[in-house]
Amino acid sequence: MTIKLFTDQGNPAAWKILVAAKYAGVLIETPKFNYGVDNKTPEFEKKSPLGKVPVLESHEGVIFEPNAAARFVARQSKTSLVGATDFEAAQIDQWIEFSVSEIDLPASVWVFPILGYIQNNAVATQRAKGDIRKVLDILNNHLADRTFLVGERISLADIVVATSLHRLYVKVLDPGFRKQYVNANRWFTTIVNQPNFVAVAGQTVLATKMEAAPAGPVEEAKPAEKAEKPKKEPKAEKPKPAPKKEEKPEEEGEDEFQEKKTKSALDNLPPSKFILDEWKRTYSNEDTRPTALPWFWEHLDKEGYSIWFCDYKYNKELEKVFMSANLVSGFLQRLDKLRKYAFGSIIIFGNDGDMEISGCWLFRGQDVPAEMTECDDAEHYDWKKANLEDSQTKELINDYFAWDSTTKFGGKRLEFNQGKIYK
Repeated sequence: MTIKLFTDQGNPAAWKILVAAKYAGVLIETPKFNYGVDNKTPEFEKKSPLGKVPVLESHEGVIFEPNAAARFVARQSKTSLVGATDFEAAQIDQWIEFSVSEIDLPASVWVFPILGYIQNNAVATQRAKGDIRKVLDILNNHLADRTFLVGERISLADIVVATSLHRLYVKVLDPGFRKQYVNANRWFTTIVNQPNFVAVAGQTVLATKMEAAPAGPVEEAKPAEKAEKPKKEPKAEKPKPAPKKEEKPEEEGEDEFQEKKTKSALDNLPPSKFILDEWKRTYSNEDTRPTALPWFWEHLDKEGYSIWFCDYKYNKELEKVFMSANLVSGFLQRLDKLRKYAFGSIIIFGNDGDMEISGCWLFRGQDVPAEMTECDDAEHYDWKKANLEDSQTKELINDYFAWDSTTKFGGKRLEFNQGKIYK
């Protein structure tokens, strides 16, 4: 069976097919292919509707998605590249799908600007770094007591996932970034140093320094200060509620379903005398230190609410203040579900090249709520519960909420009032 693979040079998406072919003993021809020219011909567009490579062609027809092509080649193998049992086959498929859904996109967002394929977007790159950390955490935990992803020998899962990670390990995962992922690193170096992998991709040299793309067009965030407090307005007389219309039984059932669907676990907590909205109004309308903060401590329900500090885990990766401000803004914008249960202050300390992000949050309940932990950004912070009986801790909370000339923040440098209040 003659099989041809049309691809550009050095494309890891093609490597997964070629490495699988080495293990399967399948001979694949790679005709000379000028990407950017040959893939735009009418003849090639019949093979690949999107003009993408790699494209596998056999006497049976064409396969234009690389993972599907890799599966096709792997199934020609006499060994168990695709699993010895149906369950192993499903596990291998699981990791292949994992590479598509969890690795390929953030890897492209991070590495493609470095390669000059797309423009650099600093905020998107920062999020991609967090996504890749999550991927490596998952792999590191899974490989704690395993040599390979599935079973006792190399499979298509190892080949596909390793090729998806290859550019990351070569371009940006420097020793500082990858040092905590010992198991994932061991597995990756094992796979890429297999003779069949080396025959296709050559020797893999791990990054010694994190490469960076040229600065791209990113909207610079303006220094964020506490909003000017509006003047108090007389309370408007509440309109009388309109008479309730008689509802059909099935409509009542729909309302009950919607209520159950959207109800938060925090709504089941015992009632609290501390009214969060009243605190937010007091904070917005009154002077912070002389009036708002004394009101806060007088009315705070320590049984119904807790206060937490958060510290960004990856401060060494922060480069520019405006990029960090965009990072914080994006975080808070993804917390809409939390708004009725929390108040927070998150601040950027220091200046370009020497920054840290940390914050102080008031939460309903005694734990960091699901409305926060379900946000991907929350994983990028270390969380510590505040001891409200400690006077120094209380003063630090005051500092985070006040942002004034007397603020000390435990010795941290507040520059240009960079940060956000969440309310």
